[in-house]
Amino acid sequence: MNMHYIRRGTGKPLLLVHGIGGSWRSWNTILDDLAAEREVIAVDLPGFGDTPPLSGPVTIGTLADALTEFLEAHQLLGIDAVGSSMGARLVLEMARRGGVLGAVVSLDPGGFWQGWEIPFFYYTVAGSIRLVRALQPVMPALTSSAVGRTALFAQFSAKPWRLSPKITLDEMRTFAAAPSFDELLDSLAYGEKQQGAPEGSVPAPLVIGWGRQDLVCLPRQAARAQALFPDARLHWFAGCGHFPQWDQPQETVRLILQVTQGEYIGQEAGREAAAQPRPQRTLAVAAVAGVAVAGLWLLARRSR
Repeated sequence: MNMHYIRRGTGKPLLLVHGIGGSWRSWNTILDDLAAEREVIAVDLPGFGDTPPLSGPVTIGTLADALTEFLEAHQLLGIDAVGSSMGARLVLEMARRGGVLGAVVSLDPGGFWQGWEIPFFYYTVAGSIRLVRALQPVMPALTSSAVGRTALFAQFSAKPWRLSPKITLDEMRTFAAAPSFDELLDSLAYGEKQQGAPEGSVPAPLVIGWGRQDLVCLPRQAARAQALFPDARLHWFAGCGHFPQWDQPQETVRLILQVTQGEYIGQEAGREAAAQPRPQRTLAVAAVAGVAVAGLWLLARRSR
């Protein structure tokens, strides 16, 4: 696998693994700050960004195999790693296998949904990607507007109007062009369930971070992730949606550096026990976001 990647900075290597539909550019909000302390290696997974798709099935297992081969080829086994969304589940899977990664930070990992949460995840994201593909001709105009960014990213960010027009445009372009998106989405929702790692089997530091306002991987799923990975510590991001590196970039950088340097001491007592968003509210907000995006799509079609 000829996997595309970028390297920046100097120091101990640090691997960044993006989510479904993303690329190495998904980390642009924190890349420079991390590169000031570490040698950052941000990859495009197979079928995303500038890396060609796998020749066979696209699953968490096959992506983990490909990424492990990449690390072996570049003599990077044991590297500290950070993953986001699908990439967060991927680094958990690689940590579970053992002998591949060092310290791991997993930001809002997918794969821990149950019951109604499975079709909720699948159909909201599948609907979003269809709209994103249809809206490509007017995407620069939409992402340059605070209203447009709010409609497009309401499910992904707690404060989408504050996101960078360039970063959001890059993300929407990459989402629409990713040849492996549909197959991987189906596999994430309805494919093999994520296996856990028995207590004591992950010796390196492992922290799972979760946004309090995540509308993709609902906060209630964090307890399931920690139950499957009992060696992990849980870190909550307040005022944050699905991508902490977008909504809380400074806190995300601090967390990554502290965990990978063995200096993470956890949060203040009581913060991790704060009340979670109600599922009914989550569904309502996601539905409103979907309607807003659909409205923009209809307006764009009429304006052609």
